[in-house]
Amino acid sequence: MDADIVVIGASPAGMMAARNAALKGTNVILIDRKEAIGNPTHPANTFFKGMFDKTGETVDQSYVIKNLKGAHIVAPSGGEVVVQSPAYFLDRKKFDEYYAQQVRKAGVDLRTSTEALNVVRSEGVFSISTNEGTLKSKLVIISDGINSRIAGLMGMKPIKYPRDIAWSMEAEVEAPDLGEPDMFEYYVGNHAPGWKSTYSPCGGNRATLGVYVRRHGNDVSLFFDSWVERFKKMKGLDDISFISKSVGGDPIAAIPGEIISEGVMVTGGSAAQSGIGYGMHAGQLCGDVAADAIVKGDVSARFLSEYRKRWNQEYRNEYYLGRIALETLRKMTDKEIDSIMQVFEGEDLSFIQGDPLVKAMRTGLFMLTKKPSSLLAYRAALRRK
Repeated sequence: MDADIVVIGASPAGMMAARNAALKGTNVILIDRKEAIGNPTHPANTFFKGMFDKTGETVDQSYVIKNLKGAHIVAPSGGEVVVQSPAYFLDRKKFDEYYAQQVRKAGVDLRTSTEALNVVRSEGVFSISTNEGTLKSKLVIISDGINSRIAGLMGMKPIKYPRDIAWSMEAEVEAPDLGEPDMFEYYVGNHAPGWKSTYSPCGGNRATLGVYVRRHGNDVSLFFDSWVERFKKMKGLDDISFISKSVGGDPIAAIPGEIISEGVMVTGGSAAQSGIGYGMHAGQLCGDVAADAIVKGDVSARFLSEYRKRWNQEYRNEYYLGRIALETLRKMTDKEIDSIMQVFEGEDLSFIQGDPLVKAMRTGLFMLTKKPSSLLAYRAALRRK
């Protein structure tokens, strides 16, 4: 064996899976096709502290470009709901390098410029074919991004609703004082079907603009171009300079599917575990169970199902309620979205605490008390669209 565990993909989830497994005494190799960690840079570069806290990690200011106070959720009519919650705009290259250093300190053999080509299991041993040769291991963890090629080659379907991936286009842009505000702005409505458009200030004259669209194919450039023109008009900008553009996908409403098999585990975006913080925590859960499996000498799907069990306990309700909410949003008219948003404008939302089910109940009761007719907008959930 070259290792007990081979992790494919140095995503935040993949790095956490590798680190946690190594810290529990297993021999781990982590491979990534990038020429260096953080190069090229991944477009996901923001998170909220509340979500990151799930990891048990401390935010290190060495990789933070700008500290923000929360977000404005903007309705089609322009009405706003303010969410106060510490958030961060990251230097994603430094963030990835920070955790790569932790991975190496844990004893992981981290290899870049190494692309997994195929994975075959024979007599309980995995052979991972790469451009640098073949690796052999007892267990494989897959974290190679949404629409995972390796999971597909192994006959797995780790994303339950792949057509509901929110495909995105994002650009770093520049204009006078564009990066000065201390809140994200998220715009919902039919200009970005199924999810949102974004404005993320990162200090000085720079910010990022993005769109996330579901069920309109993976080329969302027309939605992005329209959003840029709308943004310029709203902010009174004659022009903005483009520094870089990136495309990607967010599986926020796609739901984890088949994330374990005999000797195989899938984590992070590959498993529809959306978001940096939540993805990292899922990777930690994955790595812990993988190490336990090696120690016990049992990498069966039955033993590895503990990973799914732990993820379900932490996130299942939240992800399914989130999917219901986003599917309802996708089917709503702008007028219906405005109706719901007006209920929360100017309100202190700190009362919405607890687990996802409790939050949903408190939100529903609040709407029923303040404006019962607003609940009618949720009829959109029953529409076929």
